[in-house]
Amino acid sequence: MPDSLRRFKADIFQALAHPTRIAIIDLLATGELSAGDLMERLGMEQANISQHLAILRAKKLVTNRKSANKVFYSVKDPLIIEVLAIMRKYFQNNLKESHELLHELDSAHSEVTP
Repeated sequence: MPDSLRRFKADIFQALAHPTRIAIIDLLATGELSAGDLMERLGMEQANISQHLAILRAKKLVTNRKSANKVFYSVKDPLIIEVLAIMRKYFQNNLKESHELLHELDSAHSEVTP
């Protein structure tokens, strides 16, 4: 794999490396929202949301359009929503494995303890 492709991938994951940016993508997965809607749903200040949106725009993960005095955001490519869904499944699988391991440890401990 070329180093430029690795850097591209790392840049995308870096843009997604903050819970707020993932929350923004998750909210936009259902459709376009205004910056005000995002602020309200996330319960965050305008400056904070704007900073995260700027990072997502810079990495071309979201696009924006202006209408009157509002700015609306949407996911540029639905594939990123699929990537996050796959990561959610990965997390759930690992959580399930950890839960099963804990259950096995508890069972083994119960057998040893009188």
